[in-house]
Amino acid sequence: MSTTIRSSSPTAHAHTLATEESLVTPAAGRRSLAVLRLATGFIFLWAFIDKTFGLGFSTPAERAWINGGTPAQGFLNSESVTGPLQPFFTAIATPAVDVLFMLGMLAVGLAVMLGVGLRISAVAGSLIMVFMYLAEWPFAANLASTNPLVDYHIIYALVLITLAFLSAGDTWGLGRTWKSIDFVRANSWLV
Repeated sequence: MSTTIRSSSPTAHAHTLATEESLVTPAAGRRSLAVLRLATGFIFLWAFIDKTFGLGFSTPAERAWINGGTPAQGFLNSESVTGPLQPFFTAIATPAVDVLFMLGMLAVGLAVMLGVGLRISAVAGSLIMVFMYLAEWPFAANLASTNPLVDYHIIYALVLITLAFLSAGDTWGLGRTWKSIDFVRANSWLV
């Protein structure tokens, strides 16, 4: 069942915002989506934390953002970026792209973990993933990719899209509360 939320403001229009419960009826399915949402959000949040502080997992301390490292530039100027789009990706390797990339990882990670703004997070996170996928150009036969069409970048993007379509922020998240905010109700794209 959908929840009709009516605003007390005479200028706002009433919007019907789907609840997760109306889209995913079994409780076990909603809990599974909540675990998937938390895990996916943590992937983005962890990338931000590791690249910011250089915890030594994918980013050593000397290349940490707080120590002057350049997370996006480092990747875009690396040997990992190949294929016909390499000139484009090396051309956008700037400090501004470092900031945008890091803010994107933080925002997507937090929003997905909290279960708010899943539509925006799905778009932003999917764009980040598709750009990274294209930058690594998995279609060359000599690369280590085991599947050139569907790799983890594509799976993460599909998960984000699925979470958004199913309003997966309601279970173990702040989705229901977020959807009750007048501004969000008036601008359903913020759901």
